[in-house]
Amino acid sequence: MRFKSLFYIVLVSLFIASCGSNKKVVTTKKRDKTTKTSIPTSEKEPEVIVIPTGDDEKVAETVKPRGGDKVANYVDQFKDVAMKEMQLYKIPASITLAQGILESGSGFGRLSVEANNHFGIKCHTAWTGERIYHDDDEDQECFRKYISPDYSYRDHSLFLTQRKRYRSLFSLDQDDYKGWAKGLRKAGYATDKKYPQKLISLIERYELYKYDATVLGNPVIKPTETVDQGTTVERHVVKAGDTLYSLSRTYNITVAQLKELNNLTSTALSVGQVLIVKSKI
Repeated sequence: MRFKSLFYIVLVSLFIASCGSNKKVVTTKKRDKTTKTSIPTSEKEPEVIVIPTGDDEKVAETVKPRGGDKVANYVDQFKDVAMKEMQLYKIPASITLAQGILESGSGFGRLSVEANNHFGIKCHTAWTGERIYHDDDEDQECFRKYISPDYSYRDHSLFLTQRKRYRSLFSLDQDDYKGWAKGLRKAGYATDKKYPQKLISLIERYELYKYDATVLGNPVIKPTETVDQGTTVERHVVKAGDTLYSLSRTYNITVAQLKELNNLTSTALSVGQVLIVKSKI
């Protein structure tokens, strides 16, 4: 009996030793498995890192929303282009910027958004490029379409320098923005009787004359506000959401008076438009 008991004890001991050996093998396999799965995970990490290209960065910069004064933003965006055109074609940068603001609605008008046309230049007979149709003096008139605003600025310079009716403007001093504003209206660039007034108001409100001085190397001299002799006026640059009714409440004037002061035939307003809101002799 003692011999059998001893025999069973030896068998049980061997069985327990065998089980312990198997557990160690399983533990080793788990460690190996963990080590193997950690390597491909780290190798895949660079695949999900997005590195923008130059074109991506350019697009991001283009669509980045700009806050604050839309007219000031427009000036900041195109002042260098206007000064370059002044250097090449002798057209005051202040006039070019003011026309761009007025004609394009500070860059938010349909022609500027869809056709990069910032100066409302129509096709005319010599134009062979792309075109867009837009209601103006008549329904669905043909306007020039450009691949970028820079081309619109260059075509504006060529438009003025290559037409005889604007020739007299180039006898004016390059910093005489008042003479240029009146001369453009007289030569037929716009039919609006208040066109010179609107340009001059924009130039003086946003100090666009300083870009003329920069190109010419002259000191910047702030001018006095230009008004008819013996008359004082107050002007408002139209912002998004403005209506004639809201402006009439703000400036304590009737809608009819606003329309009369600004020679308006309808209540439609465009962003960047300059309105006379008070006039007192």
